[in-house]
Amino acid sequence: MKRIVPLMIGLLFCVNFTFAQTVIDGSEEGKRGDFRLMFYNVENLFDCFDDSLTLDNEFLPMGERNWTWEKYQKKSQKIAKVILAAGGWEFPDLIGLCEVENRFVLDGLFKIGYLNNTGYQIIHRESPDRRGIDVALIYQPETFHPIDTSFLPLIYEGDSISTTREILYVKGKTNTDDTLHVFVNHWPSRWGGQLESEEKRIGAAKLVKKKVSEVFEVHANALVVIMGDFNDYPDNRSLQIELNALAPKNEFCTNKLYNLAYPYLNKTGIGSHKYQAKWGMLDQFIVSGALLNKSGVLYCDPENMSLFKPDFLLETDRTYFGQKPFRSFVGYKFNDGFSDHLPIILDLWRK
Repeated sequence: MKRIVPLMIGLLFCVNFTFAQTVIDGSEEGKRGDFRLMFYNVENLFDCFDDSLTLDNEFLPMGERNWTWEKYQKKSQKIAKVILAAGGWEFPDLIGLCEVENRFVLDGLFKIGYLNNTGYQIIHRESPDRRGIDVALIYQPETFHPIDTSFLPLIYEGDSISTTREILYVKGKTNTDDTLHVFVNHWPSRWGGQLESEEKRIGAAKLVKKKVSEVFEVHANALVVIMGDFNDYPDNRSLQIELNALAPKNEFCTNKLYNLAYPYLNKTGIGSHKYQAKWGMLDQFIVSGALLNKSGVLYCDPENMSLFKPDFLLETDRTYFGQKPFRSFVGYKFNDGFSDHLPIILDLWRK
């Protein structure tokens, strides 16, 4: 039996809180699938302690961001609020997170904080990222049982070691006896320019493609879900050509990949992230055709990816007009918000 969100937990976040699913594709509010996946770039969820092995000095009490224990706790509570709201009256079954500093901040969310009674388990390890930010997969053991876990190191051409966050691969069984192959990604940023940094994301795409190909070699009907902040759009080379994630159409090949974020591409005012005046979908779900062809008990349709954007995750954009994500920082100024990204959700349905 799935865990239901306790009423008392909801009351802890009663200010501007709603369980209603707000999506940009016009889906009916409150409607959710039988198995819900969520991905969220939580924008620098750092603790306030110095890690001598990473470049985290700006997130210290005396650092550039004046990052205190009080600010860290407020940030952690806000992320918990988002997870609770995004689940509706049941928790998300799988949650992919990126921009988390370490296991301490994850335990602060799921083992000590407001989510400590939710039963979530954590898959994470420290990555070689110079800033110390990692990816993680959080799962409900009642609905997902990990069988195999790999952390795939991304080594740039010309380097001998990895210096960035790894790609997390988890193979697991669902409570419907389906096997899901889940990838959690946070590809290299566009820092320095989109074209100048493109080869790094192409390297990430090739790494994921190699592992996906290995999965398909064993099982051509594999149910694959690739989630993440790709720092590229669905029609960029890394995703469209190197990963070969196609736009979903009417017919699907079981061992090909389809990017469910394509319908959101280049739509005015729609996206998971806003850069200056332009919204864009950097955060995406990519699935194998087997999920769209209903090869297992669990399946999805091309429109089953949604963007979670309740009012409390947005604020007025006084520079470029409209709204923008209510982020934690604007430059180095503490904004007391949630994240510079909006969460995305994928609902799987049971036949």
